[in-house]
Amino acid sequence: MSTTPALRPYLPSDAARCAAIFRASIEALTSDDYGDEQRRAWAATADDVAAFGARLAKSLTLVATISGEPIGFGSLKGADVIDMLYVDPEFARRGVGALLIDALTRLAKGRGAKQLTSEVSDTAKASFENQGFVAQRRNLIQLDDEWLANTTMLKPLVAADPARPPTSKLH
Repeated sequence: MSTTPALRPYLPSDAARCAAIFRASIEALTSDDYGDEQRRAWAATADDVAAFGARLAKSLTLVATISGEPIGFGSLKGADVIDMLYVDPEFARRGVGALLIDALTRLAKGRGAKQLTSEVSDTAKASFENQGFVAQRRNLIQLDDEWLANTTMLKPLVAADPARPPTSKLH
């Protein structure tokens, strides 16, 4: 039985398990940063498993597995936005999130993105910083009657070439 995570594309049959990972991650990992009612409202966004699965299917979603069992997932919306990134609490803080961020970063580069952004929970902020993301602004999001704070973070994907002078748009 392998304990090394592998990545594979999201399948429609993953919807219920990904929704369960989403809810468990919010409930178990975010209590230092968000209150009970905030976490309840956030986790409830996965109660409609079909709608949750459709959201994952609209993006390029990767599923992290161990021995074929899903333990986390991350989705790239368009070419340049990490829309969701969640890890089963049993496997948290073991590099699964970093593996997903790295893979999504590579996919964004492959899609020609110049930068990668994500709206990151207070709980996940340090993990994104460790992967080269920089905070841009604070946000407040309303879910039902609850307000949750998060941070828009950005990671440049192309380095400026210091040997090449900037091109002028003037003709």
